[in-house]
Amino acid sequence: MATPADVRSQFEAKLKDSPNHNFHPLDLDRVKDEKYLRRVLKHVDNDIKQAVDMLWDIFTWRKSVGANEINESNIRMDYINEGIFFPRGRDIDGCLLLIIKSKMHVKGQKDFEEVKKAIIYWFDRIEREENGNKITLFFDLDGCGLSNMDMELINYLITLFKMYYPYFLNYIIIYQMPWVMSAAFKVIKSLLPAKGVEKMKFVGKDTLKDFVTPEQALTCWGGKDNYTFEFIPENKSNEIMSKKVTFAEQGDGQHSPGEMLRITPNDTIIFKAENDDISGQITITNMDESVISFKIRTTSPEKFRVRPSSGVLPSGISQTILIVVQPGFHLRTVTKDRFLVMSVQIPKADLSQKEITEIWQNSSGSKVDEYRLKCHFPEKAVSKNGNLMDKEPEKSDTVTNALNNLQMNYEVLHRQINKLKIYQFFTLMLTAVAVLLGYLVYKNMNDDRYCDSI
Repeated sequence: MATPADVRSQFEAKLKDSPNHNFHPLDLDRVKDEKYLRRVLKHVDNDIKQAVDMLWDIFTWRKSVGANEINESNIRMDYINEGIFFPRGRDIDGCLLLIIKSKMHVKGQKDFEEVKKAIIYWFDRIEREENGNKITLFFDLDGCGLSNMDMELINYLITLFKMYYPYFLNYIIIYQMPWVMSAAFKVIKSLLPAKGVEKMKFVGKDTLKDFVTPEQALTCWGGKDNYTFEFIPENKSNEIMSKKVTFAEQGDGQHSPGEMLRITPNDTIIFKAENDDISGQITITNMDESVISFKIRTTSPEKFRVRPSSGVLPSGISQTILIVVQPGFHLRTVTKDRFLVMSVQIPKADLSQKEITEIWQNSSGSKVDEYRLKCHFPEKAVSKNGNLMDKEPEKSDTVTNALNNLQMNYEVLHRQINKLKIYQFFTLMLTAVAVLLGYLVYKNMNDDRYCDSI
């Protein structure tokens, strides 16, 4: 059975035979990554020759498209900010969803080369943030028509998964597919290998829960996540790992990168203004085989209300944590705050509070998992619940959107009325011609009768 070391040695031999490859140093670093090489081997069913060839093809392609140079400064950020592509939520296997809002995309309206760069940006960013774990491609086709069907785009996405991002695809979920697209998706199936066809899942609102739980599904799909896309720049620095942060009621312990918890979002709490509160939420899931106890701490406990701030999670169970900004604090100071999620294994779920406290007190730093989170507030914040904000009220945006929609509807109605006038004119013309012909026929018939009577 081939190993990553086998792939590495054969690939390095191929590099020596072709010294003018000019591969990017960051790509060559992938050859040293055991996990990445295992992904390549799994992708090609453990065929070492195919694995070496695939690595070469990946590096050649990445060099040709400049993948390592693609970042927020050289891509069309208006394409990104539209929210046609964005990651959010996870499927039942814990894989991140890359959502494609197909209704927002119309074939031919955008520069396709720039669209491809935006997709590479998201693929590379997610690959870094998810440490190479699989993702699920989620096509939201609700309300789509044939104008939203872009076969070139879909073929490009499939090519990325097949050729350049090894063992990266978990499912392709097609949500609410209109019947007019059935033929197109038959063509898509023909582009996929047999293993890829098995990954394609067609779902509606009633069957979505089989692949995405309600807690992870957007409200527009009938789920419980009322998330609205807002772009957050990628943080590529190791600032969180290299700098110590002092937390209330917690020392300066370094982060222990275990897999005890999965936290969604994984590094940033997104705050939004809802009703009279400014709040954010995270979902923590126990990925360990044993029961765990968790605590949540913050640099400024007086500024936030956290519910629940501690608890017990059996294996595989999730808990949503609500974090609300207390009234009266200026958001410029709040944005600098950080949160710390800590977890420790406990023998069973029904321990008393005193027993749990003793476990925490007796746990050394190596036994405690720590996850640090930063805060992000919307650019267009709203003045809510006495909090001091810097931006204009969201209400003006709502009014503007309503006026824009009204203007669009008016223009559509105006065009339809003009068409109706044209149809009415032709109808009147045809009616007049019909009346004239009828009169002439009637007159001829009377003339014939007069001649017969003579």
